[in-house]
Amino acid sequence: MGTGAVLALLVHAGLVAALAFGVSWRAQAPETVSAELWSALPQVAAPRLVESAPKPPPPEPAPPPKPVVEPKPTPPVEKAAPPPPDPEIALRRERLEREKQAREKAEQARIEKAKAESDRKEKERLAKLERDRLAKAQREQELREKQQQEKAAELRLAQQREENLKRMMGQIGATGSPSSTGTAAQDSGPSRSYAGRLVAHIKPNIVFTDTVAGNPAAEVEVRAGPTGVIVSRRLVKSSGNKDWDEAVLRAIDRTGTLPRDVDGRVPSTILVAFRPQE
Repeated sequence: MGTGAVLALLVHAGLVAALAFGVSWRAQAPETVSAELWSALPQVAAPRLVESAPKPPPPEPAPPPKPVVEPKPTPPVEKAAPPPPDPEIALRRERLEREKQAREKAEQARIEKAKAESDRKEKERLAKLERDRLAKAQREQELREKQQQEKAAELRLAQQREENLKRMMGQIGATGSPSSTGTAAQDSGPSRSYAGRLVAHIKPNIVFTDTVAGNPAAEVEVRAGPTGVIVSRRLVKSSGNKDWDEAVLRAIDRTGTLPRDVDGRVPSTILVAFRPQE
């Protein structure tokens, strides 16, 4: 390396010296030359040359047909036999599939359990609403029954007060006996003894001489005015003996007036039975 470097420096130094002495470094000014061109007579320019269209080249001859080279049949490539499956991979894949199925089964069980729990809570909520509704309806029914009972009790009390008032008002000027249980000022019907008195009053006017077997009764309804005047009489039940029935009716007509009862009144309507043997 040292010798080569010295030789290279020497060669470069010689080249620089040759350039320095062989080239002239003085600058010279260039000489100027002028020229003038002119024509004695004006000239007309010739027409421009029109180039004719080039003739088409003759057609090239068709190349000879290339011989058909049939491709050589490629030998079939024998597929490499697949490597035998790795039992470890199959076992791992089977284990993963079992774990996946177990997770899916657990998730399905969790969903069904959550749904069952939701259904149970919904049923309990609906049952509670139904119980509350029935309890409310029961309370309303009991309240209505209580109000109806109170209203009925008030009506009974009002009726009782009205009856007591009527009874007290009716006792003023009443003519009944101390043991009487009525509320009217006077008895509407005749006294117990009035029927016998009436029969005794009418029977003397009966004109009948025949004998009647069995002592049958002829029941007669008698109507009278406030003064006791007989207004009408009607045979209600026959005795079975027409003559006796006619005799009783004629006797009532002869009587004309009914006697007064113990209270001084005359019954407006009374039913009297007359027997031949009394």
